[in-house]
Amino acid sequence: MSRWGIGVTTGKALIEARDVRLTMNNRAILAGVDLSVAAGEIVTLIGPNGAGKSSLVRVVLGLLPITGGQIYRKPGLRIGYMPQRLAVPDNLPLTVRRFLSLSGTRRADRLESVSEQTRVDHLLNQAMQTLSGGEHQRVLLARALLRNPDLLVLDEPVQGVDVTGQADLYALIASLRDELGCGVLMVSHDLHLVMAQTDQVICLNAHVCCSGHPEHVSRHPAYLELFGNAINPSLAVYTHHHDHTHDLHGDVDHDHEPMAVQHGDQP
Repeated sequence: MSRWGIGVTTGKALIEARDVRLTMNNRAILAGVDLSVAAGEIVTLIGPNGAGKSSLVRVVLGLLPITGGQIYRKPGLRIGYMPQRLAVPDNLPLTVRRFLSLSGTRRADRLESVSEQTRVDHLLNQAMQTLSGGEHQRVLLARALLRNPDLLVLDEPVQGVDVTGQADLYALIASLRDELGCGVLMVSHDLHLVMAQTDQVICLNAHVCCSGHPEHVSRHPAYLELFGNAINPSLAVYTHHHDHTHDLHGDVDHDHEPMAVQHGDQP
């Protein structure tokens, strides 16, 4: 089981995991995982199927109790979650506007504003079932933004989107980060495309194989062992300018700040 309390972490992180362990059915799903996401920072989890990426997301969301380690949260943290995909039954008459309103927002101006930010304002009166893959994912992104979150958690946000649409969606996520100043934790299988729009990459295979700046990770032996080839040189690595600094390995340097903390019971 797990419990929540108050603690102090090293950094301006919105959420931080330290030595997180998760065991299910006597199988180690997460083994000593460290993770930190700061405001204005995009952190991307990559790894093979079954590596524990979605489990780590569920831990971050507070949906899975950890076996060991600690999860720190900034007090009052607002999280916007975007699932991989949301199936809408064909016989359910649901417009985009109605779907977004189901999130609980009662402010029409907020819905309109977020729709414009995610470029779905022209789709508000369209049925959810008629949307293309890219349109569907942008609507899910809009829904995640309605609560004005401090942290966006995106589980494979380009699921079902063609390559051109994937690049556009990643660019949109990066521009929203710049505009809103929120942190972003993202899961992706689209290794080369996502590396052009992220600040930090964590390569996960139950444990953290390697982490740091995208260019650093793309050349790391552990990354190459898992994925076989370095980042495509024709895809420029994203250059970012924020109010944080990086050490020689590309890791973000943080200051101290109080956080809420989840502890995993020790075995």
